[in-house]
Amino acid sequence: MEDEEQKKPQVSEEPKSSVSIVDEARSIRDEIKQEREALEKANEEKKKLQAEELLSGTAGGHIEATPPKEETSEEYAKRVMNGIPK
Repeated sequence: MEDEEQKKPQVSEEPKSSVSIVDEARSIRDEIKQEREALEKANEEKKKLQAEELLSGTAGGHIEATPPKEETSEEYAKRVMNGIPK
């Protein structure tokens, strides 16, 4: 029983530093503000890169095939007579 009481850390009632809760909240607010600004900057850079990729044609978008040219009967006859496969 005495060993258990000795293992528990002693809790002091006095504050460890003279930093008030308001000062601590302000510093946390400033940190959050800096992180938010960094995230916004990174998001803007990402948007810019995505726009450049999309406009450059390397975005991997769907490429429509060109429709085959329809032959006239004269072109077909020439092709068949010359033995040219389609």
